[in-house]
Formats: sequence, C-alpha cells, structure tokens
Amino acid sequence: MAVKNDSEFVAVVNDTDPKNGGKSYSLKISGNNYAQVLGKRIGDQVDGLFVGEDGKTLNGYKLEITGGSDKTGTPLRRDLEGGSRQSILVTQSTGYKGQKVVHKEKGGENKRFRYKPDGLRRRRTFRGNTITQDTRQINLKVVEAGKKPLDTILSSSEPEEASE
Repeated sequence: MAVKNDSEFVAVVNDTDPKNGGKSYSLKISGNNYAQVLGKRIGDQVDGLFVGEDGKTLNGYKLEITGGSDKTGTPLRRDLEGGSRQSILVTQSTGYKGQKVVHKEKGGENKRFRYKPDGLRRRRTFRGNTITQDTRQINLKVVEAGKKPLDTILSSSEPEEASE
C-alpha cells in the first residue's frame, strides 16, 4: 500500500498569458519549500523559486495565491481568518453554487432541473484563508512572468522522462 507524503502541497499554477490560452500546470511543493509556503494567506505573493522540484522550479516568476483546498476537499475562503474549519451560512458565492436540484417527470422521463431561488442560504463548511499543514492543494496565478515561458520550463523535462 502506498503511503502518501503529508508534507507536500499540490500547486496548480494558472498561466495568465493570453497567448497560452489560460493553461494550468500541476506541480509539487515539498521539502524546504513546504515550510516557505506555510502561514501564507490567500492574496499573498510567493516567489516561483519555491514552487516545483527537480529542476522544474519557476525562477523569476511571482505567483499569487488565489485559493486551495484541504485534505478532505473543503475549499479555502478568502474572507475567513485563520486556517481552521468553520461552518458558515452562505448564499451563492465561493464554494457554494446556490442551486436546488429538482427531479420532475416530463413526458414519461425523469428529468433533473436546477433553479436558483432568491434568498437561498445554506450552512456550509469552509477552511480559513491561511495555508496550514491540513492544506493539500494551492491555486496560484502568475503575476510576474520570468524569462522563459511556463510551457517550455514544465514540458521540457517530460519528453526525456517518457523516452527512458
């Protein structure tokens, strides 16, 4: 049975360059870089040097933390302080679509309809805006690009691995 390493994050880096079509890349943050990201909040900027491993670091890049999720899939929310889980009453916003699904029979078929009633609020669990040890995924966007484009940095090593 494989043992998952608890001291690593999955960083999803969104390339904001319009020429690349908004591609996203998945990288790992582990080792000494793991400690550099702990305690950061949504909206903070991180140096690209701390993102990635094995020669795939993003030197010269500045990345902004835009969100994430914890080990159970609970989303981080910008307006909640701290890193603990909190249950709050929300309307349609981050982490909650605000839809109600109704099953109706129409023409002998059972169909699903979604509608958004005015004032629909639900109690949902979210995690605060601080990255803690329970965080598993961090969403990042490129604020300042480096000398090389992201696709050349991250895909240059992949063909070599495939040929081995």
